[in-house]
Amino acid sequence: MKAIKQIETPCDMPNGLQWTDEGLFVMDQKTDNVYVVDETGAVLRTIYTPTANGSGITVGGGYLWTASNGESASRPRRSTDTGLGYIYKLDLQTGEAVDRFRTPDGGGVHGIEWDNGNIWITAFNPLAIFLVDPSDGYRVVHKFEVDLPRLHGLARVSDGLWCAHTTDNVIVKYDVDSGEEKERITMDPGDAFIHGLSIKDGELWYGDANFAGKHNTATHGQPEIGVIAV
Repeated sequence: MKAIKQIETPCDMPNGLQWTDEGLFVMDQKTDNVYVVDETGAVLRTIYTPTANGSGITVGGGYLWTASNGESASRPRRSTDTGLGYIYKLDLQTGEAVDRFRTPDGGGVHGIEWDNGNIWITAFNPLAIFLVDPSDGYRVVHKFEVDLPRLHGLARVSDGLWCAHTTDNVIVKYDVDSGEEKERITMDPGDAFIHGLSIKDGELWYGDANFAGKHNTATHGQPEIGVIAV
């Protein structure tokens, strides 16, 4: 499945993506900055965050939410690095921390997605996707387990939840109640490795955070933001 178009990336490791009315929010895993860009990739503004080894990103409830894995291997250590997996609730304009909570499984996290007041969160132990209510002490209200490893970007649609599985390089749409697989997109050999994911106007936007061959197991090793028709 080839991308139908690509845009310029604002950073070396575009890991998490989230479309809003303002533009496309891009989480840079290398610097932990968030770049807001337009459809061409032109940077509209930059948000500096306390995220460490940032991955997923979403916007909802008037806040910016980022998936933080606690410690970065791509930049010098900061006093705010925790070494633990957190979801950060940040001021949407300044990036300053308003609150944070531990990941549902206590480990690392790659994908998050706002959904009508709740947040979907990927997990590795077990391989699952959790739904958390941030208005009720970040209580887990639902979860479903999956079979494929390395859950990454999420994109909510009316009839399910798309999840990128980076190692297998597939994007699977799951039924949000049962976790049943409803649809699958398989990338071709040599295509981008799907990390971040978002949806706009019926098209899936992805971020490939491979930088200088750091994460890739194939020949592809350049950062990329592209679009897939669904």
